[in-house]
Amino acid sequence: MRGTRRPRLCLAGVMVASALLTAPAARAAEPSDGHLTDLVNPFIGTQNEGNTFPGAAVPFGMVQLSPDTGHSTGYDYSQDRIRGFSLVHLSGVGCRIGGDLPVLPTTGEVTRTDYARYAARFRHQEESASPGYYRVGLDSGIEAELTATARTGVQRYTFPATDHANVLLNAAQALHKPVTSTVEVLDDRTVRTTITGHGFCRDTGPYTVYTVTRFSRPFTAYGTWDGAEVTAGSRTGRGGAYVRFDTTRDRTVEATTALSYVDARGAEVNLRDEGGRSFDTVRERARRAWERRLDAARVRGGDATLRRTFYSSLYRSFLAPSVGSDADGRYTGWDRRIHRARGFTYYQNWSLWDTYRTQCQLLALLAPREARDMALSVIRVDEDGGWLPKWGYGPIETNIMTGDPVTPFLTTAYQLGLLRGHEERAYRALRKNADGVPPADYPGVGREANAEYIRGGFAPYIKDRPRTKAGDSDYHQGASVTLEYALSDAMLAQMARGLGHDEDAARYAARSRNYRNVLDPSTGFFRARDASGAFTGPADPARSVGFHEGTAWQYQWLVPQDLPGMIGLIGGERVANERLDLFFAYDRLLGDPAGTARQVWVHGDPYAYYNAAVYNPQNEPDLIAPYTYLSTGQPWKTTDVVHAALTLFTDAPTGMTGNDDLGTMSAWHVLSSIGIFPVQPGYGTWGLSTPVFDRVDLHLDRRYWPGGTLTVTAPGTSATDRYVQAVRRDTVTHDRTYLTTRELRSLRSLAFTVGPRPSEWGTSPAAAPPALK
Repeated sequence: MRGTRRPRLCLAGVMVASALLTAPAARAAEPSDGHLTDLVNPFIGTQNEGNTFPGAAVPFGMVQLSPDTGHSTGYDYSQDRIRGFSLVHLSGVGCRIGGDLPVLPTTGEVTRTDYARYAARFRHQEESASPGYYRVGLDSGIEAELTATARTGVQRYTFPATDHANVLLNAAQALHKPVTSTVEVLDDRTVRTTITGHGFCRDTGPYTVYTVTRFSRPFTAYGTWDGAEVTAGSRTGRGGAYVRFDTTRDRTVEATTALSYVDARGAEVNLRDEGGRSFDTVRERARRAWERRLDAARVRGGDATLRRTFYSSLYRSFLAPSVGSDADGRYTGWDRRIHRARGFTYYQNWSLWDTYRTQCQLLALLAPREARDMALSVIRVDEDGGWLPKWGYGPIETNIMTGDPVTPFLTTAYQLGLLRGHEERAYRALRKNADGVPPADYPGVGREANAEYIRGGFAPYIKDRPRTKAGDSDYHQGASVTLEYALSDAMLAQMARGLGHDEDAARYAARSRNYRNVLDPSTGFFRARDASGAFTGPADPARSVGFHEGTAWQYQWLVPQDLPGMIGLIGGERVANERLDLFFAYDRLLGDPAGTARQVWVHGDPYAYYNAAVYNPQNEPDLIAPYTYLSTGQPWKTTDVVHAALTLFTDAPTGMTGNDDLGTMSAWHVLSSIGIFPVQPGYGTWGLSTPVFDRVDLHLDRRYWPGGTLTVTAPGTSATDRYVQAVRRDTVTHDRTYLTTRELRSLRSLAFTVGPRPSEWGTSPAAAPPALK
């Protein structure tokens, strides 16, 4: 989803761009007592389709409780009416999902049941947020505060003095498309709901969630509604419920809502396990949980804005995937049956086309225990449901996006040591996925074009082929799908070889060169082929067809398994560097990095994926592209491009470039700021570029990273002194432009010496990341 470019004014561009921004009216917490949580601004990305949310959550929480303002994914900073505070949000997704059980405090009689009509006005001056906490003053005079545990959302409402203080619980409306809902008032403190919905980018599902809400004191009246009809005193309904309090003396009402994807009993279990605590206690526990998580990376140097954008991205990187199992370990599997996770936490919500490129590597580095459980959860998807996921929400496959992203996701876990004792389980699932397609009665499409790809060496582009299942079709994106399949085959070959499956390894390694079959020798660019094998669509690579959310220009570097081979095919390093410079508008970039990033790379519309011949920092296909220079003998240009791209991350609601996609773009920001980046996603190769901080201390889990704390230093890194002169790995001079995971695993210090001009560091052919064999 994004990209980057070259030279020397890039860090200056970061600082200049930051200085020009005005602080948002909504407030992130001001720094106090050295808390890292005070450096997080949850409002970043809430405008211009970043699609983040400012509400309350703990790391990887099932519940992510946040206001919904009418945007399809929840909250939009440009809107000024809150429809409710709902339980489920996915940070940075591009389509509607979640938004279950929007709850809103009101006063007076309850006469409206459509949350678009009873929505409450607010002003950003009365709004603030920090990790695990959100507060807003509504124009009605009610103050709403939110916090959360892993499986519950906790609300505190401070009303004016009135005997008609209401809390509306809307079961029938959400961000997804509703199917059915029921609501029950169980006693004078408790409301239970069951909500079934479906949706996302195309109709998928359905799925069901269960909630139970317990209030801190008895309500004085209640009722339910069906459609527009409100019935006072009713205990059951299909639309929603209201409960009423007398706040003439005690103006505060607290409520805890537990969520389960299993059943009503699961919601009760979660409420018993995580409920029963005061709002302030839950808020403080959430803050401490975030403090511990953010402490995995301690930075020194850089200005306040640079640190705030860094920690805000680190925060967003830890929001997904989400806990999927209840407190008793039960979860709903992809066979729609109830299972129990033993010895691990079951996670869900898999935006794999995005996260396999950056976020899963960052989690393996800074949250390896959770990353292990996430990998085991993906294996369980296969074992429970019959096939590995592509884009999973809860217990359903949405089939959104294309290619084979689950393979590099799991091979990353293998290469980084997260699958010890489970390697063969993972390999069996991956081999089945790589060599076949799911059965017709399975909802997922898997590697849909696999038969043609294995037989002919490419996935055909068949524009008008009807979809046989919900979601996207690999046949509609044949050119990029061929590249994605080949990448995945390369990564699976490395895993197969490591496990001793040599025949499989050779077979997958041979298939990993299938990218060559979609390179049109007449243009020197990748190009779609139709079912007959003929190249199809416009020859102009900027107007190519068959590339998912991109063009042939933007996909030309997505061959991390064999960049030397691909570079040779297009004419060698000189041609590759000329093409890279043109792609990144490098000459202009040298004089105006921030301007180039915003005026050349970004085209205004975050969803403007097509008809472009330049780097697109708003989408995933180009995430690795800036690091291509590490393989062409000009590694200083990677730093130039990366630092220019970093200017796009700002401390404002518009501070994301396009969708964050469950932390993918945020993880790109974090890793690129540190100076180590996974240039062969699915394998163990980390490209190096100049850090933007003088020092970063990464506190690593010794069970997975025996070196413990890794200190990355770049003393004096600045707008002028930004080029690598030398690198030392512990006490050893390091001349290569990359590290292996084996080297990283025991590393204690990585020291960059920087200067004002490019050096010879990393320019020899032996310094480049090698092709995977």
